[in-house]
Amino acid sequence: MANAKNTPAAKVPAAAKAATKAAPKAPTKVTAAAAEAAPATAAPTTAADAAPAKRTPNAGFMMPMTPSAALAAVIGKKAIPRTEVTKKVWEYIKKHKLQDAANKRMINADAKLQPIFEKPQVSMFEMTKLISGHLS
Repeated sequence: MANAKNTPAAKVPAAAKAATKAAPKAPTKVTAAAAEAAPATAAPTTAADAAPAKRTPNAGFMMPMTPSAALAAVIGKKAIPRTEVTKKVWEYIKKHKLQDAANKRMINADAKLQPIFEKPQVSMFEMTKLISGHLS
């Protein structure tokens, strides 16, 4: 098997090497005169171009959900988005001081929350799963 260095295709002619060395290099620093001569970037033409695009909310989160009778006793009967349901349940928990004093991640169920939680104490992460079962 032939060595790759000895093959004719691998050798670069001396004239090509000299041409790459003789080629002028592009300046890396921009001089003050060159910076003044360069045109400025185009300014946005309208206010819509200047402002970043606003994020549209996900329709699934914003869709009004109807609470079950047990959940309606806590947040009301009106159909509201899932995010608002969670906010209202948290307002109820804080108003009635239902967070466990030793472990704030645990929620103690009172008479109204017992039918939703189905046990005397749940974690805040489990709470959202249990609430979603009471929305339609």
